Amino acid sequence: MSPKKRQTRRPAARSQPGRTATRRPARPLPQGEAFFTAGATGARAAVERRSATPLLYLHQMPRWVMPVLLAALMLAGLAARGPVGALALTLVAAFLGWLGYLSWPSLTPGKRAIRLITTVALLGLAVVQLVRF
Repeated sequence: MSPKKRQTRRPAARSQPGRTATRRPARPLPQGEAFFTAGATGARAAVERRSATPLLYLHQMPRWVMPVLLAALMLAGLAARGPVGALALTLVAAFLGWLGYLSWPSLTPGKRAIRLITTVALLGLAVVQLVRF
């Protein structure tokens, strides 16, 4: 007798009337020639390489998740006093700073200034919340 090969695929789900598939199709990647900054070396290349996986994960999430999460953290940071509020605002500032760093080479000087001012202002608010303990 010959041993049977083990089936590696899952059987197809049976469709039931009135039910739709629970898995949504993946969003296509943004248009562009390259995912990384051309000619980047050192720290920028390392940050871009390590950021690729989280960015793809964030891209596959529903579009409403990150704005809602950032708004919730911002409101919590402004409402809560002490270390809790400071931590929430610092998380928002870190996320915006990370995205600002990744997009920095393609930004105009005006957009760079806005991103920098926003991140510094959030960190300043975090310090204010920390001393309001």
